[in-house]
Amino acid sequence: MLTVLANNFRLRKAGLGRALGDLEKNVMDVLWLRREATGKEIFSEVRQSRNIAITTVLTVLERLAKKGIVRKSKGESVYVYTPVFTKTEFTDMVSQEVIKGIMDISASSAVASLVDILADTDPHELDRLSKLIEKKKKEIRQKAG
Repeated sequence: MLTVLANNFRLRKAGLGRALGDLEKNVMDVLWLRREATGKEIFSEVRQSRNIAITTVLTVLERLAKKGIVRKSKGESVYVYTPVFTKTEFTDMVSQEVIKGIMDISASSAVASLVDILADTDPHELDRLSKLIEKKKKEIRQKAG
């Protein structure tokens, strides 16, 4: 599921819009905020920011359920949708899949690019990266010995 999202990664979009379509992202934002909702409730939220039909929202929910991102369960008279992953879990998993794909091209270039980008955008993240690397090295040494 996440490999499919990583394969459809949209470089020109921002944030999660790179992994999800615009409407998928709108629907997921509602679900992540509410934690569970009916199609009608999601439609009511989404239509505040865009002109859309309820059938379109329901179609997107079905597609998200088939992708394994949303869980669909039968309520008393309607289906109730819940996100399978928290927003943080989803973001982490998509990031890992995208990075794996980049590493397949050239691991050394990917690492060098990451360091350069961090240095340009947020130098404090270089310190965080360094600490994460040391922590991971320590975990590996503990497992080995």
